[in-house]
Amino acid sequence: MLFRQLYDNETSTYTYLIADEKTKEAILVDPVIEQVERDLKLIQELGLKLKACLETHIHADHITGTGKLRSLTDCEGIVPENAQAACANRFIQDKEIYQLGEIEIKAIATLGHTDSHMSYLINNDRVLTGDSLFIRGCGRTDFQSGNSGLMYDHVTQKLFTLPDETLVYPGHDYRGHTVSTIGEEKQLNPRFVGKDRASFIEQMNNLNLPDPKKIAEAVPANQQCGNVAA
Repeated sequence: MLFRQLYDNETSTYTYLIADEKTKEAILVDPVIEQVERDLKLIQELGLKLKACLETHIHADHITGTGKLRSLTDCEGIVPENAQAACANRFIQDKEIYQLGEIEIKAIATLGHTDSHMSYLINNDRVLTGDSLFIRGCGRTDFQSGNSGLMYDHVTQKLFTLPDETLVYPGHDYRGHTVSTIGEEKQLNPRFVGKDRASFIEQMNNLNLPDPKKIAEAVPANQQCGNVAA
């Protein structure tokens, strides 16, 4: 398996390139529109064919590169079930396995940041957690139908039940971290350690975070698969 972690400096977003080295089929998870040329160049250099772009959720902090990549490569755009993106080629459901050559990508519904968020377990040894679980943090829950209680339930009852050695690759990092493990986050993540459901909700309700800079343009654009209004 080829696995690459790519970064967008402006929004601190990670995009993941995953490819089967035998079939040369590739997917991008959470591409960023400003990085489409970089991502396509890398795909071409490696001799890969982009089969699909896979979103963890409808983003509020950046515009997805899926629409542009779809028009340039004829790849599919796939979003979680119940996401408000009628333009998607298809929706992926909880527990569904997306097969990429010999690579298994299992969708795990991890609601809370939004009401249609997915994490993706890759070959049972690493999980892309999107905005549900960060390294020593988690995504916010105060807009886009966010729900702190659901986030606590899904992280503790789904992600934290994966084997401790499972690698954690988040959708963002703001402090320079690139990878963690489930075991490490269970022991060291301050948002969850020592918290029960009620205290987690209280904590999330009092974060008082400013809105993402691009929320006004990003959400409507992403509901159109990254197509920006003229």
